[in-house]
Formats: sequence, structure tokens, C-alpha cells
Amino acid sequence: MAESPAPDVDSYLAGITGERAAPLARLRELCRAQLVGFDETIAYGMPVYTRDGTAEIAFASQKRYISFYLMRSDVAEAFADRLAGQDMGKGCIRFRKPDKIDYDLVRDLLAAVAGPRGKVC
Repeated sequence: MAESPAPDVDSYLAGITGERAAPLARLRELCRAQLVGFDETIAYGMPVYTRDGTAEIAFASQKRYISFYLMRSDVAEAFADRLAGQDMGKGCIRFRKPDKIDYDLVRDLLAAVAGPRGKVC
């Protein structure tokens, strides 16, 4: 998906069809449950979760995969062992098969991000 023109996350998710709709809704559900006190917004055409104006988490439906953006380098370093088997880009995990998303890993990453502030890349 190219950068979405959606004005809010509800609209963004409403524009997703097919096999990605439920996994993206689940990612949002996890973000909202774990990132208490964060603001949910659209930035760069995707859902973004910010704390005091600083983006720390985002996700997006890309052309060939779902991206989960982890912008906290300290959390990525702390989870290096668990992230080792993932398809990683700079600051993102690429889920090429929506039915293979490791929601336990995502939840644990979100819980770590929700804790004390850390280094944002």
C-alpha cells in the first residue's frame, strides 16, 4: 500500500481488505492495550503511536508485507535474541505472511516500549 491518505486510524483500517485486515486490526488492538498514555495518530500515511510528540511505534500495510516499526533502539537491543529470526529492516520487522505474525513478540516489544523512555532511532 502506498502512503495512505486516511485522516485517522479507523479510516486507515477501513481501507484494508483481504487477509491483512484482521492482522492489522490485531496490531492496533495490541498497541492500544500496551501503549497506555501514548497518542494514536496517522503520520507518513500509517498508524503511529507517540509519547510527548515522539514516535516510538508504527505499523503499515506495505505492498509485499506488513511492517511493524520499532523506533526504540534500546528495546531492539534488549530483544536481540528474539528478533534474530525475524525479517528485519532498519527499525522494522517485516511480516510477509500475515498469518505468521508473532503476536507474543509484538506484545512483549510494546510492553517494553511502554516502560521507561529510551533511545529513539
